[in-house]
Amino acid sequence: DNTPDPALQGLTSRHLAYVTYTSGSTGKPKGVMIAHHNVIQLVINEPCVDISGQDRMAYCANPAFDASTWEIWAGLLNGAEIVIIPHAVLLEPAEFARMLQDKRVTILQLTAGLFREYADRLAPAFGSLNYLLFGGDQSDIRTVLKVFQQSPPAHLVHTYGPTETTTFTTTFAVSDEVIGATTLPIGRPIANTQIYILDARLEPVPLGVTGELYIGGAGVARGYLNRPELSA
Repeated sequence: DNTPDPALQGLTSRHLAYVTYTSGSTGKPKGVMIAHHNVIQLVINEPCVDISGQDRMAYCANPAFDASTWEIWAGLLNGAEIVIIPHAVLLEPAEFARMLQDKRVTILQLTAGLFREYADRLAPAFGSLNYLLFGGDQSDIRTVLKVFQQSPPAHLVHTYGPTETTTFTTTFAVSDEVIGATTLPIGRPIANTQIYILDARLEPVPLGVTGELYIGGAGVARGYLNRPELSA
């Protein structure tokens, strides 16, 4: 039946897709309003992760966490299959590794903390992955190097981005250049995204000078729910 749903008539990519709350690390948690076009820019025509209909994407993030946006829609909107990882399985590393292998998962995303804690026990499953993404917090370079050298997936990708810019903003593909490094870069902006390092006067800083990271582009959310002063 190709009859348009009356409830959907008049909707555009600028309409609200969902509201997700920040962690509250800088105060009271804030509801971030994400529009449909914000999600599209994250998951469509993004060269950092090439997803096809042959891929099987693990869905293991809490649905209240913005990482779930990428796990669900990057998979479905690129024709991949979603493999739902039950929470009880996620809490048991051996069961988690077994399910990743049994279900032939090819793409997995982990928080930096989970990546650090589970790296050794999930190592048998990493080698069969096409992409392993990790981020969401400061990453441990020692864990990254160990995985990269001992149990590497085809692509090991560090991601960075606040909730306000729709899941992640920059990516860094781990390569031999990290060997001997003491910190891990956050990489370069994804498609349709711009980043700037600015000083207190909002002027670009010279190379190597500390500044604040400013993010622009199609991923920037509409604003904070019922917080017009912060949105402004």
